[in-house]
Amino acid sequence: MRASDGFGIAVIVSTYDRPDALDAVLRSLAEQTYRRFEIVVADDGSGPETRELVASRAEEIGPRVRHVRQEDRGYRLAAIRNRAAAATEQPYLIFLDGDCLVRPDYVERHARLAEPGHLVHGSRVRLEPGLSRVAIERGPAIGRWSAARWLGEWLRGRVDRFAPLLRVPLGPLRRMSPRQWRGVKGCNLALWRSDFLAVNGFDEAFRGWGFEDNDLVVRLIRNGVRRKEGRCAVPVLHLWHESRPPDPDSRERFERRLRSNRVRAERGIDN
Repeated sequence: MRASDGFGIAVIVSTYDRPDALDAVLRSLAEQTYRRFEIVVADDGSGPETRELVASRAEEIGPRVRHVRQEDRGYRLAAIRNRAAAATEQPYLIFLDGDCLVRPDYVERHARLAEPGHLVHGSRVRLEPGLSRVAIERGPAIGRWSAARWLGEWLRGRVDRFAPLLRVPLGPLRRMSPRQWRGVKGCNLALWRSDFLAVNGFDEAFRGWGFEDNDLVVRLIRNGVRRKEGRCAVPVLHLWHESRPPDPDSRERFERRLRSNRVRAERGIDN
C-alpha cells in the first residue's frame, strides 16, 4: 500500500490536562507514512494550555487537526469520544489515548488490517517513568528505534513487554478469538464508523473510570462485529502515569450489561 492509497481515517486522540504527553503523541502522528487521515483531539475539559498546544500543532500539521472539547464536569470519556466521532465523516475510526505514542507506520498498518465487519485491537507497551520522560522529549524519535534497542530497554526493565514491538505476520491467528471482548482497550482500538454508529457509540452512562470500552466491544460483538488481533503489528508506547482503581459504579453497570442482551447504548452518540 502506497502512502497515497487507501481510505479516509480519523484518529481520535482522547486527552485531559496532559499537554506534554499530547504534544509527543501529535508529533508522532505528524510523521505517519499514511496520509489519508485526520486527527481529532477529544478533550475532556482540559485547560487553556491544551487548546494553545493543539492550535499550534494544527498550524504545523495543517487542517487535518481538529480540537473537540467539552466542559470539565468530571470524567466523561465516553461522551467526548462520541462528540469527536460525530465531528468526522471519515469511514474508519482509530481511538488512541493522548499518552500513547505511535510508530511512523502506525496508521498505515491499521489500514492494512482493516476489514469489513471487524474491529482491530492493538497492543500497548508501558514505559517506566524515566523512559517516559525521554519519550516526551524526543517524541517520534523513539518510534524509530530498532528491535535491538527495545530489547535492551526491556532487559533493563524500562518497558513491561518486548514481544508486541516485533513485526510478526500472524495471518489467520489474528482471527482466533472473534467473539472475545476481554483484553480490548480503548487506547488502541480501530473500527468502521458504520459499525460504531450501529450500536450508538460509547454509552455515556459510564461516567467513572473504566469499562466504557469493554461495554462498546461487547455490544459490537453482539451486533455481529468480530475481533481481529493487531498484536505484533500496531503497538502503542504508553507513557507512565499513576494508576487508578476502576470506578465501582462503572464496574456494576458493566456487569449488568453483561447480563443483558442490549446492543445499542442507552445514552450514545445520537442521544
